[in-house]
Amino acid sequence: MKYARQVSEIINAFSPAPLQGDQMEEFYCKDTMEFRTSDKYDSPIEDIYDACRESQECMAFLLLGHRGCGKSTELNRMSERLASDGYYVRTIHCSLDLDLLNMVHSDLFILMGEALVKMAEESGCELGWNMVGEIEDFWCEGTEITVSQEVEAASLEAGMSAGTGIFTNLFNIFAKIKTDLKYNEESRKEYRKKIHTRSGEWIKILGDISGEIARKKEGKRPIIIFEDLDKLDPEVAWKVFYNYAALLSGMNFQVIYTFPISLSYDARFSAMESYFVTKTLPMIKIQKIEGGDFDDGIDVIEEIVAKRAKLDLFEKDVLKKLIQSTGGSLRDLFAVIFASAKRAVRRESETISMEDAGRALEELKSSLTRRIEKKDYGFLENIYQGNKEQIEDKEMLLKMLQASVVLEYNGKRWHNVHPLVIQFLKGQGLE
Repeated sequence: MKYARQVSEIINAFSPAPLQGDQMEEFYCKDTMEFRTSDKYDSPIEDIYDACRESQECMAFLLLGHRGCGKSTELNRMSERLASDGYYVRTIHCSLDLDLLNMVHSDLFILMGEALVKMAEESGCELGWNMVGEIEDFWCEGTEITVSQEVEAASLEAGMSAGTGIFTNLFNIFAKIKTDLKYNEESRKEYRKKIHTRSGEWIKILGDISGEIARKKEGKRPIIIFEDLDKLDPEVAWKVFYNYAALLSGMNFQVIYTFPISLSYDARFSAMESYFVTKTLPMIKIQKIEGGDFDDGIDVIEEIVAKRAKLDLFEKDVLKKLIQSTGGSLRDLFAVIFASAKRAVRRESETISMEDAGRALEELKSSLTRRIEKKDYGFLENIYQGNKEQIEDKEMLLKMLQASVVLEYNGKRWHNVHPLVIQFLKGQGLE
């Protein structure tokens, strides 16, 4: 990704992928928390960062936030800071390794194992042969996975320790398991049953690997971040987290799980807070609860855009229109900037016009409004007319948050209907 100095370069500069690595220094905008939380000293990301570094206890975190609010970029930046502090951190992108529509808690334990083995290799740990044997025996017993006899013999000759060959063999085992989890129903059942019936044994193995890494790093425990779990279907999320909260929060290392923000309105969520430290990354507020623009929020989003592109690539008032129409959702904003730029390129224009922006917004509005039915109009109108805090129908609120039709903001934890949905309702004569 590079800074956009002409319209054709905007298409690359506003990719929906989160910032990472060397992109942070050039493109990251650090001054957003004040306009998310209403207090520049309040930051859920800093809270997690501090807890990972300072707490003597192992913790499990749930990080909530709307899709597209910037969670992934903030987690990537936090991960880099922890790594520079000497911690081993591994981010797991669950959507790459798992079928999110068909996921159970045991799948997460499998991915934890692979992540810890990779961190052990990176840290230069020599896992004892007994520990390596426990991992291999756990997965190979009763399954089609086999351990290379050549690798095993070589390791024995090397002094009963695990070298590069053994790590390679372990990675091959996990690669086979992950492939089967996605595509082989029979093998998937076997792996899940094994974790379910022998969870204590596997958790001990994870703890032993974590302990070896911590010893190598002067007591600093490894940290695992699970991305994409905020995209889980509500019922899948509850089956994974509510039924197995004690197990998922019981590791002897720090684990950060992303989690669907809509489920915080379910009555079951209060029980989760007994097991997990829960933090919410709010949207950047661009409207006031009493109505009207929140100019400081609009300005900081404009600053985020200015980090990626020359602002004069947008014609007068176009960028402000795009920001106002996307409600503080960076994902939605980037999507409409991308679509607007593509149309401008096809017109062979050097700037994005209001018509380009309007076409892109119409496309997004169509996507959002397909998620609602006529029977939902009254609920949405009630929020728009002023009932932004005390919403009694939690089931409907959960549904609308899940669809990104209703957005949640900071401070008092208030809500508003997505600006494009408001525009649609006004077109239906419902004001």
